[in-house]
Amino acid sequence: MAAITMRLPVVRRAVGPSAPRGGEKHLVAPGDTITTDTGYMRGHGTYVDEEKLIASVAGAVERVNKLVCVKALKTRYNGEVGDIVVGRITEVQQKRWKVETNSRLDSVLLLSSMNLPGGELRRRSAEDELAMRDYLQEADLISAEVQSVFSDGALSLHTRSLKYGKLGQGVLVQVSPSFVKRQKTHFHDLPCGASVILGNNGFIWIYPTPEQKDEEAGGFTTSLEPVPLSDREVISRLRNCIVALVTQKLMLFDTSILYCYEASLPHQIKDILKPEVMEEIVLETRQRLLDLEGVLVTNVHSTLQKPPKFLILTPRIPPEPF
Repeated sequence: MAAITMRLPVVRRAVGPSAPRGGEKHLVAPGDTITTDTGYMRGHGTYVDEEKLIASVAGAVERVNKLVCVKALKTRYNGEVGDIVVGRITEVQQKRWKVETNSRLDSVLLLSSMNLPGGELRRRSAEDELAMRDYLQEADLISAEVQSVFSDGALSLHTRSLKYGKLGQGVLVQVSPSFVKRQKTHFHDLPCGASVILGNNGFIWIYPTPEQKDEEAGGFTTSLEPVPLSDREVISRLRNCIVALVTQKLMLFDTSILYCYEASLPHQIKDILKPEVMEEIVLETRQRLLDLEGVLVTNVHSTLQKPPKFLILTPRIPPEPF
């Protein structure tokens, strides 16, 4: 006889509106007319037909002065210089590696764009080219930064910093790039005992927080020691929380992931993926984010309302000469 899981109903607080200030976004489908005004300029995701600006993709309309474009709701990753990405090595070529980064084309990691083991600075020789497979081989996961964008849209990566390089033990979660919020840093050590790398390309890496970083390895050596059960449970819970946030269409950043993790603690790890539990913890996460946003807005408003302090300086009059 199969077991049946039953949950009692709970009282939920009403969640405030999460629409952005200034009105809701204008969503369009392919073929919808955006505007008939001929004064607007055509941007990405639009085309002109019979003096009408029409959407070619499904997404939100964005206007910058006279430029109108449509940002697709679901699309491949379009890289920009400075983005943090997590990728998988697909091929080892001459003086370069091909990397899968969820983009239209494979990215390129040049041999000259990465640190050598030990961090020494010198020109790459033929011996380094022969030892490329010792550094990185097929199916290895790496974290890197976008160095430049080629004319065809392919990305050139680099791992010249010690925080980039080969990834060790952890869990990879693939989501749409539109759910990853752009921040100043995408490397986060969460207080729950695990760390996450939020790649701008939609690849998220969850791994146990290292006790100490080996700076002499150059980003090529990975720890293969067994991961404790407590760390594996934390990583699994974080993974399910990220899946829940994406399913409920909530942006991914360090605060939202941490709030969702704390809201999921009363539930078992496997129960987080149940639709009713998923909706409950994401509603609580959204409410906490709205409360945090309200507190920040109130603090800024109260700071602006304070009268400015002026320092009155009395000019010193020099004595008259005799």
